[in-house]
Order: sequence, then C-alpha cells, then structure tokens
Amino acid sequence: MTDRTGTEFDLIVVGLGPGGEHVAGRAAESGLRVLGVEERLVGGECPYYGCVPSKMMIAAANTLHEAARVNELAGSSTVSPDWAPVATRVRDEATDDWDDNVAVKRLEDSGASFVRGRGVLAGDGRVVVDGTTYTARKGIVLNTGTTPSAPPIPGLADTPYWTNRDVMRLKDLPSSLAVIGGGAIGVELAQVMARFGVRVTVVEVVDRLVAVEEPEASEALAKAFANDGIQVLTGVQVSSVSYADGQFTLDLGDQQVTAEKLLVAAGRRNNLQGLGLEHVGLDPDARVLDTDERMRIADGLWAIGDIVGKGAFTHVSMYHAAVVLNDLLGHDGPWADYRAVAHVTFTAPEIGSVGMTEEAARKAGLDVVVATGDLGARGWITREEGLVKLVADRERGVLVGGVAVAPAGGEILSMIVLAVHAEVPIRTLVHMHFAYPTFHRALEPVLDNLLEQLAGR
Repeated sequence: MTDRTGTEFDLIVVGLGPGGEHVAGRAAESGLRVLGVEERLVGGECPYYGCVPSKMMIAAANTLHEAARVNELAGSSTVSPDWAPVATRVRDEATDDWDDNVAVKRLEDSGASFVRGRGVLAGDGRVVVDGTTYTARKGIVLNTGTTPSAPPIPGLADTPYWTNRDVMRLKDLPSSLAVIGGGAIGVELAQVMARFGVRVTVVEVVDRLVAVEEPEASEALAKAFANDGIQVLTGVQVSSVSYADGQFTLDLGDQQVTAEKLLVAAGRRNNLQGLGLEHVGLDPDARVLDTDERMRIADGLWAIGDIVGKGAFTHVSMYHAAVVLNDLLGHDGPWADYRAVAHVTFTAPEIGSVGMTEEAARKAGLDVVVATGDLGARGWITREEGLVKLVADRERGVLVGGVAVAPAGGEILSMIVLAVHAEVPIRTLVHMHFAYPTFHRALEPVLDNLLEQLAGR
C-alpha cells in the first residue's frame, strides 16, 4: 500500500496531460514518491476536447462521405446524416461524460498521489496548491498545456462564440457555422460540420489554409473543401463580430459573413500565466519555456508538452515525457531531437508532414532539392486526388522533410519520418521495393525524381 499522506515527495508533476500523466505514473512505478497536480481533467485536452473525440467525429463524417460515393462508383444509395450517435459515442466512449475518475484511478494505481487544484511554483522545489505547500526532493515537471485563445477582434468577446471545447459537447448541429481560423483544428471541424449538412464558411487572415504546411497541400485542401461545399475566405481581416437575434455577423470590410454559430479556432495560449515562474528565476510573462536536450529549464525543473514550443501535439508531449524519465531515472538518453517531428491534419484528404518545408529548408541555408508527384495508380483506382512532396539536402543526399496529402496521408508518412530521422540516403530509398498498387507507392517516382536531380540529370 502506497503512503499518500504528507507533503514531501521525490517528484511533483504540475499538469497531467498525456505527457505529465505518463511521467508521474512511470516515475511512481519506478519507486519514486510522486505527486500529480491537475486543476482540470487528468489526461489533458486530448482525450476530452481534442484528439480522441474529434477523430470520432471525423471518422463519422468520412463514413457519410464514403457512403455517398456509392452512387459514383458502385450503384445507388441514400444517406441521411444523424449527429445523435456521434454525440453519444463522444460522451460515453471517449470522455466518460467529461469525467476523469478512470484516469485518476489509473494514476493512483501506479503508486502516485493526486491533488486537484492549481499548482504554483514557490521556489526551492516547492509547489503551492490551494494554500498547501508540497516539496519535491528531486524536482518538478511542468506540463500545464494550453487554452483556446481568441484574437482581439472588436465585439468578439461579447458574443457566445464556440471553441473546440464547445464543439466536442454538441448534442445538436446548427444550420450554419462560421469558422475563424484555417489551421488544423479549424479545418478538421469545418469539414466534419459540412459533411453533416451544416453550411460552413472558413475565414482565414493569411492567404491560404493550413499555412504551416506546403503551399501544394493548402491547394489540395482548398479543392477538397470546394467539393464539400465549404466557402473559404483567405487573406481577409475580420474588423468586428456581432451577435443578435440568434445570428453572428462577421464584418470583413467589403463583405459580411452571417451564421447561426461561430467557432473560433485561431490559436491556443500556453498556460504559463500565474504559474510562479518568477520564483524560480524565469520570466513570468514568458510565452514558451526554453529547455535543453534533457527538457530541463533549470536545476531540478523540467518542462514538457506545448509549453516548450516544439510542436503542439500529444505525441510530442509523450516524447518529452520519455526524455524526462531517462534523465530522472539516470538512463543514458536518448535526448530530445526535433529533426523529424511529424504531425497529421485529419481532413479528407489527410495532410501528413514531417521535418522542414521547402521554405524552411531554404531559410536554414540548405542547398534544397524538391520533387512532387500525384497518387499514381491509386488515384485512378479510387478516384481520389492527392500528392507527395519531398524536400532533400543536396549536399548530404538525404530527406529533410516531406508531406503526403492522401486518404492515408498519415500512414504514407511513416516511411518519410523514418528516412528523415535516420538520414537514410535517397539512393537507398529508391532501391526499395514498393508494393503495388498502394498509396505508399506514390513515393517511388518522387524519390526517382530527386535522385535524378542529385545526379545532375
């Protein structure tokens, strides 16, 4: 039986998102006396408001879309969207009705202690939670995550706009939806709503959707959105937002967008304010925390997840957690390496990317070689469109980045991730066997093209 009384511990983990929960549980299983502190839900954004419930919604929307394609490819069918089973699955299967009892029990069963509340750093290995001071002998891990943020648009704060958290709790769908923000969250949820019959308009301040991706990926997604009937307005500024008589109005200067509901998906804010950073010699107004290769920000203080600014993804947080555990438990690495950070935007088609974009590689001073290709045979078999783009360093003859836009873009990406991470020579990749006819095989002619360029042909 673990003694969970007292206020002295070996390790205190403040914030129990996926990475923080993993550190706390594994450290406790390794024999350390661990305290986990969380003011919201143990497990973080991912299982309750992010990855898991949103992917349930996306899977349902894609199923609707595929069923409707029977008329094009295989016969005739009638499809009637119904949000009720989606809402029920999200509530009952994904989130336990937004209750974290199972996660808390999992943590405590590992041997860790748990306190619900806001943890504030007090210096000298101390954390204060609701007036009680807890002390860590070995150190403190910060994993405080992010909160949805809204741009300072006049009038917006006075309206009942939605964030992703509100969408995850939806029991009924609106007739129309405006989305401010064309990043991953905005585009995923926009397409879900459209495929369930909602009239959707996406408003983005920059000149293309998913602007962190390659321009070719943005073009492919814009075309898919047009096919889904989604209106996309890019390169526009929202000068004001108002709400009256059950309707939102977005003033774009030369035009207006009206909708029953408004989703703001224009970024997230790191939860660092009021954390007591000044008590450990750090800037209390910091937007991100700078870490070394062992995820340390100071002696006996680690930071993981979104707050270090190295990729706002659950898998990155888990990767950070593994690095911290290596350091904490005296293992010899491996330490943090960001050459091959991969992520997938789960639109249809999926956009899977890793490493540097072409623009980033050129800005880094590399002698860049680029090749692009379509889905080849699978494109005409399934009548799906997509592309593969690979970015190489001419001097070393290896890939430094790539994107796969396809129905299985995230799965195609796995080989590109391995090639970037392990610096596999392009010549070696070209001489692999690619199964036919697969989406994965779309990489072969692109690699051939790269090799020809490297050879000067």
